[in-house]
Amino acid sequence: MSHRILIAQGGGPTAVINQSLVGAVLAARGLPGVERVYGARHGVRGIVNEDFVDLTMETTAHLERVAATPASALGSTRDKPDLKYCQNILQVLKAHRIGHFFYIGGNDSSDTVRIVVEEAKKAGHALSAVHIPKTIDNDLMGNDHTPGFPSAARFVVQAFAGANLDNAALPGVYVAVVMGRHAGFLTAAAALARTSDGDGPHLIYLPERIFEIDRFLADVKAVNDKYGRCVVAVSEGIHDASGEAIAAKLASNVERDAHGNVQLSGTGALADLLCDEIKAKLGIKRVRGDTFGYLQRSFLGCVSDVDAREARDVGERAVQVALLNGQVGSIAIRRVGDYAVEYALQPLEAVAAKTKVMDAAFINAAGNDVTPAFRDYLRPLLGSDLPQAHRLRGAAVPKVLARG
Repeated sequence: MSHRILIAQGGGPTAVINQSLVGAVLAARGLPGVERVYGARHGVRGIVNEDFVDLTMETTAHLERVAATPASALGSTRDKPDLKYCQNILQVLKAHRIGHFFYIGGNDSSDTVRIVVEEAKKAGHALSAVHIPKTIDNDLMGNDHTPGFPSAARFVVQAFAGANLDNAALPGVYVAVVMGRHAGFLTAAAALARTSDGDGPHLIYLPERIFEIDRFLADVKAVNDKYGRCVVAVSEGIHDASGEAIAAKLASNVERDAHGNVQLSGTGALADLLCDEIKAKLGIKRVRGDTFGYLQRSFLGCVSDVDAREARDVGERAVQVALLNGQVGSIAIRRVGDYAVEYALQPLEAVAAKTKVMDAAFINAAGNDVTPAFRDYLRPLLGSDLPQAHRLRGAAVPKVLARG
């Protein structure tokens, strides 16, 4: 088997995906017999186009600077390869004498690795290939959590902490839409923004539960009546009982992506539509909406140190199992004890094209908040030195003029 290595990054960028890249590169360069370490520009599209960059001679110091930089340094792609596409990938791997292939990405990326491995076996090409986990959605099967999620969750926590302070200063209803088509982990992270009684988000809606407009409006009214304000976290993937996205149900015109899915990210449609419902049916005047969108993925300066460390580890472990053991599979993060992790190799079939959603124990009975169990699950992932908000504690001064 050739000891030429190819690494690619696929899907949405994250704040720590380059830690996995650098972990893999440095681990490979430290092993005897490695001839070349290549990176494919823009994922599998770069492979079929033979658009490679040689990382063999890149200085370690510069790689470390890249590791600490968010987003995909090699570039990424949204291509979802079919069998023919994967056969073309294999043709390029053979032409360049690639013996080890590493793809950093989510469940679609793992499926690509699975197909390429199967085709390599049929063709008699010696290839060890390992999928390195990455997704802010935290929806990969067999993983306690996935690299990229903790840093994105840290952003969501801090963003909602700030939004809550703003909303307390100028009371009204505030609705923020967070990424998550099928899995609500990232939206649920907003709960960790609360530090005192009455803090927002007061309501959290996830795609794991059916969303009913009337119930939503009743919840908002109840919170607003109690506190004189209301902060709401909503997953972009909320849907009705039929499975139709609320964004599509409320909108007159629906934008779709290249794969025919309703475009949920990158637009402010859902927040605006929900705000319109609140204004029209509850008569609340000050109603504001935001969509965090792509800010969540690669926000500079909002990286969980736990996330960065584990992202580096999974890149390094992938190279170890492939080059030292000749194994094929997907690296998985498993939680041990109160909080420690171990890394396992699971079959590609266990994660490929599958989606993990939030456990029922993480969602409250009303379907509009999370439970203490979820807060306990997330807290150690957010990392150290999380900023804290503080409030004035002065006692109220009695009024002199009684004006009602």
